[in-house]
Amino acid sequence: MAQRHIVVLGGTGFVGRHLVARLLRGGDRVTVLSRGADPRKRGRRPPGASLIEGDVADVGFLGAVLDDADAVVNLAGVLNERRDDGREFEQVFVGIADALIEAMRRNRVRRLLQTSALNAGHGDSHYLQARGRAERHVRGSGLDWTLFRPSVIAGPGDSLFCRFDRLLKWTPVLPIGRAEAKFQPVWVGDVAEAYARALDEPRSVGESYDLVGPDVLTLAQIVRLAARGRGRARLVLGLPPALGRLQARVGEWLPGKPISRDNWRSLQLDSVSSDDGLRRLGVAPTAVAPRLDEILAGC
Repeated sequence: MAQRHIVVLGGTGFVGRHLVARLLRGGDRVTVLSRGADPRKRGRRPPGASLIEGDVADVGFLGAVLDDADAVVNLAGVLNERRDDGREFEQVFVGIADALIEAMRRNRVRRLLQTSALNAGHGDSHYLQARGRAERHVRGSGLDWTLFRPSVIAGPGDSLFCRFDRLLKWTPVLPIGRAEAKFQPVWVGDVAEAYARALDEPRSVGESYDLVGPDVLTLAQIVRLAARGRGRARLVLGLPPALGRLQARVGEWLPGKPISRDNWRSLQLDSVSSDDGLRRLGVAPTAVAPRLDEILAGC
């Protein structure tokens, strides 16, 4: 069997590094595309993968690197934008998806694995609305697509437990809005495995997979787990909606932007699903709480 060539957009990111390593272990040839804005990303490429830097929203650039690709995985994304107008989310999610679809058509590359999110297209969040528009464009592309819609993703160095770990280091009390919001944290290794299995499974074409872990946790429970993992005694204080909105507005201006107005809008929808996409792909979901030491070791 000939070696496949898989092109991964966003392959230097959190999920991308795990996926690229998984594809390499499976014998694939992998090319990682990166916008190259962060010099630190050059050191995040797993040994054995090629790294090409350029404008991943440019059809010409994409076309030049897709000439012998067998499949493309789009992991490009951002969690926050500089303003609160949705334009950056639109550029990253919709703009890159559109450019990629056009480049794949021109190069006659048919197989596309597209990253989305639970609740894409629902609610008032700019992030979720842009994710939903990108989904619609992929569904209408005529390509052999598969969509993945994860809940929050956990693993060493993540932006979930590690974000709260940094905040809890300095305060004995952490007030949070929408403390009752529900999530199903999914293990990053399971996410990578789901993508790899979809590439091997023809029946995944035209399918959408919700990627969720086995446990439903509230936001307050996630914060308390992060504190417990460090042996810290911390009080988690749930805020009423008005104060939660105010916290999000103020949080946009704090170092590291611990929360934004758009995060607050996303929090109004629980990130849970009864559709176990992992099991549909033959992946047994990993419980996140027992791996807390491993997660925090990477923070």
